[in-house]
Amino acid sequence: MSQVTGAQSLVNSLEAAGVDVMFGIPGGAILPAYDPIFDSKIRHILVRHEQGAGHAATGYAQVTGRVGVCIATSGPGATNLVTPLADAAMDSVPMVAITGQVPSLAIGTDAFQEADIRGITMPFAKHNYLITDPAEIPRAIAEAFHIASTGRPGPVLVDIAKDALQKMTDFNYPTSVNLKGYQPRLEPNAQAIADAAALITQSSKPIFYVGGGVIKAEAHRELLEIANLLGAPVVTTLMARGAFPDSHPLHLGMPGMHGTVAAVTGLQKADLLITLGARFDDRVTGKLSTFAVNAKVLHCDIDPAEIHKNRFADVAVIGDVKHTLQALIPALKAALAKNKPDLSEWLRQMNSLKSSYPLGYDQPSDGSLSPQYVIERLGKISGPDTIFTSGVGQHQMWAAQFISYENPRTWLNSGGLGTMGYAVPAAMGAKVGAPDTTVWAIDGDGCFQMTNQELVTCALNNIPVKIAIINNESLGMVRQWQTLFYEGRYSNTNLESKRVPNFPMLAEAMGCVGLSCERPEDVDATIEKAMSINDQPVVVDFRVHRDAMVWPMVAAGTSNDDIMIARETAPDWDSQEL
Repeated sequence: MSQVTGAQSLVNSLEAAGVDVMFGIPGGAILPAYDPIFDSKIRHILVRHEQGAGHAATGYAQVTGRVGVCIATSGPGATNLVTPLADAAMDSVPMVAITGQVPSLAIGTDAFQEADIRGITMPFAKHNYLITDPAEIPRAIAEAFHIASTGRPGPVLVDIAKDALQKMTDFNYPTSVNLKGYQPRLEPNAQAIADAAALITQSSKPIFYVGGGVIKAEAHRELLEIANLLGAPVVTTLMARGAFPDSHPLHLGMPGMHGTVAAVTGLQKADLLITLGARFDDRVTGKLSTFAVNAKVLHCDIDPAEIHKNRFADVAVIGDVKHTLQALIPALKAALAKNKPDLSEWLRQMNSLKSSYPLGYDQPSDGSLSPQYVIERLGKISGPDTIFTSGVGQHQMWAAQFISYENPRTWLNSGGLGTMGYAVPAAMGAKVGAPDTTVWAIDGDGCFQMTNQELVTCALNNIPVKIAIINNESLGMVRQWQTLFYEGRYSNTNLESKRVPNFPMLAEAMGCVGLSCERPEDVDATIEKAMSINDQPVVVDFRVHRDAMVWPMVAAGTSNDDIMIARETAPDWDSQEL
C-alpha cells in the first residue's frame, strides 16, 4: 500500500464516512488538509465565519438526519466553533467538527494561534480527539461519525496537529467500530415495556409529552399510531414541532413558557405524562416543584442520564424511541383489550381549553404591521413542506406558534442554547441538504446582524434561501421583559434598525434580492414575490410594530399554574371544570 500524507488520509476518511458536503474556512494549521480537499469529490462550501460553518452543519444535519461536518483552523478558527458545538450538544444534533492544531511539539507552548480546543469543548462535546499521530486519523474519523450519529446524537470534535497532517502514513479505514464502554441501548427492556403498558391503562388523564428525540429517532409514524390507539392528547415541545401534525384533533400545541393554555394546563392536570424523547427542560416545567404534581411519569429516552435527572420516573424505558414505540404499541393493544380507560371527560376538558384559549394576537391600533400576521401568512403561503429556520427571541416563539407544522424536520431552531444568529447559516445548511425544498429563515433584526455575512456564501454558491427579517428595531424578547419586569426601562435594547442598516440595500450588496414591506395590505404580494425568485437568495425587511408581545407566557421561575394569556390577564379557571 502506497503511503499518503495525514491530510490525504483525513480526506480519504471523510469520503469513506460518506461525507458529501462540509462547511469551512482554511487557515495555517488546517492548511495541509485543504490541498487534498481541492481534488476531493466532497463539496466544500467556503463560509465567511466559522460560526456560520458550524450552524450550517447543524442545519444540514437537522434536515437530512445525517452527520453535519464543519472544518476550521486552530486558535480563533476553532474557538469560533464553540457556540455551534454547544448548540448542537444542547439540541442533540449529529455533527463532526474537524479542527487544525499547532504542531505537536508546540502544543502547550502558547504558540501562534494555539487554543486548547479539546479542553474548551470537553464539557459539552459528546466526545473529542486530539490527534498527533497520522496513523490514528482514519480510526478517529470513523469513531467520530459513529459516536455523533448513534445513541443520543451530538457533536464530536477531531483536533489534528499540523505535523500529523503533513507526515506520511498508511491509509487504512476501519470496516467496523467497536468502542468498549460505548454501547447505546436501542432495544427496550421487555419488562419495562410491559410496565409501561400497564401504567398507561391505569390512567384516566394521560398526555403524550413529546420532545425532539422523536424526530431524531424518526418515530413520528409510530407516535401517530400510538396516539390514535390510546386517544390521548399530545403536546410537542419547541424541538418537536412537526413530530405530530398540528392539524390532528388530539394535538394541544406546544407546552412551555410560551406554550398554549391547553398544552401547559394539560401537562399540569394530567395523571400520567407519557414522555417520549423529552428531557423536562426548565422552559417546559416552569418551577419544577410545582410541575404536574399529581402525575405519574413514564419516561422513554435513549439517554440513561436523562432518567430521573429533573423528574422521578415511575416507569423508565431506556432505548431508541422508535424501537420503544414499536414494542409498546402491540403491548398496549393487548393491555387495552383487557382494560380500556374512558378518556372522554379528559378529552372534553382539554378540547374546552383548546377552544376557549386559542392562540391569537391583536392587530396594532395604528395600522402598522403585526409580526404575528407576517409569520402566519408566511406559513400559509409557503405551505406545509417548507422548511423554516429561526433565530432566537420573539420571532422564534411566533414562528413556533403561528406556523402549522405537519411534517418532521421542517422546523429548525436553537432550542436549548438559544443562539442568536442561528437562522441564516442554518437555513444555508438546510437548503444544501434539501435543495429542492423552499427554505425560509425567520429572523429578528438583532439576530440577523450577527451572522448575515453567510448570505454572501449563499449568493456565491447558488444556495437560494429566503430570509424574513421581523424588524421591530429592538432586541424584542429582552424588550418584552423590560416592559413587564423592569418598568419599561429599555436599557440597550433599541437597535434603531429601521434606519441603520438598510437591510434591502445590505442584501443587494451581498448578491441577494432585497425587498421591504411595512403595510399589512402588501404582505401577501411581498411574500409571493419572494417565493417567485429561486435563482438567488432573497431578504425581506418586514418593518413591524415594536410593542407586540409573545403570549401566553409563564414568567421564568414561576409555576405553570400562573400562565398569563395577556398582560395581567390569566385564564378564567372558574369557568373550566378541571
